[in-house]
Amino acid sequence: MRYVVVVAGGSGKRLWPLSRQGEPKQLLELIGDKSLLRISYERVRGVVPDERILICTGADYAASVAAQVPEVPAGNILGEPVGRDSLNAVAWPAAVLAAADPEAVMAVLTADHVMRPESVFRERLDEAFTLAERVPDALVTFGVVPTSPQTGFGYLHRGGPLGLDGVMHACAVSGFTEKPQRRVAEQYLESGEYWWNSGMFVWRASALLAALAVVQPATHAQVLELAAEPGRLAEIYPQLHKVSVDYGVMEPVSRGEAPGRVVAVELPISWYDVGSFLALAGQLPTDAGRNARQGCTVVLDGFDNLVINRRSDEHVVAVSGLRSMAVVVTDRATMVAPLADAEQVKELVARVADEVGPRFA
Repeated sequence: MRYVVVVAGGSGKRLWPLSRQGEPKQLLELIGDKSLLRISYERVRGVVPDERILICTGADYAASVAAQVPEVPAGNILGEPVGRDSLNAVAWPAAVLAAADPEAVMAVLTADHVMRPESVFRERLDEAFTLAERVPDALVTFGVVPTSPQTGFGYLHRGGPLGLDGVMHACAVSGFTEKPQRRVAEQYLESGEYWWNSGMFVWRASALLAALAVVQPATHAQVLELAAEPGRLAEIYPQLHKVSVDYGVMEPVSRGEAPGRVVAVELPISWYDVGSFLALAGQLPTDAGRNARQGCTVVLDGFDNLVINRRSDEHVVAVSGLRSMAVVVTDRATMVAPLADAEQVKELVARVADEVGPRFA
């Protein structure tokens, strides 16, 4: 049967002070009146029954996740006692599903992406499920058709079409590149042979575990133990090797170092990883000066800014003469930085914790 696993871990430090310890970005109402997690759930609602949706998140967030997505059974919320990167957030649910259903086919989706139109995404998700059902050793990823030479994304190099009846938009993957330099990204875009690596996947749970047994044998043994003895979660999970799913499995399999076939389904949509203030600004309505604004704010002679006031409607945030800046005010902190330097916010959070205390981080 088909299942969906939504990965909703991480703290989203690049969106500090909107997100902070105990308040990760996926649980915040950043766009409209819904959280990114709720948007992710509604995007796949009806693709599979609610009882076949799992959410992997931090144990500290499990109660909040259950409150935001009450349709998903509480027993389907898997709470990581500590974060151990994306491979383990994927491998643990795979082991749980394989133990319950040896034929399980699972989609791994993220809780911090915005995609439009959603109808196209659901069509290609169905195609990826069909591909994984028909090719038992396939590890399917989604390749987003790039629209600009982004240097903050990973890329996959696509090979030839698979040529399977009913699978019209899939091809082999010949390699991965992580966050290339601008010149290289421009070459990728010009060649037409590269797609953005979406970080979303579809595979048989057994296919992932078979590859894992070869490239990460210790992790393979440990997640099988977790599936068999869930009461040992606090003991076993912190011991898992911390590595991303791309480095840990997808890239080795693409090089022929483990069983499986890495393939990609084309995703021709507007796709946004809401992982920085620059990305968030692109999702919000703007004024005549192209300023993205939320809350009680005033902008004079300013252009291309992001100005957010989460403190109070009784408190105004007023800026003048700014260009391409992020100004974010909450009840705990105020952050001002160039939008182009959004990646440095993580370093700023660390400095805040060191100099004025972790209660502000």
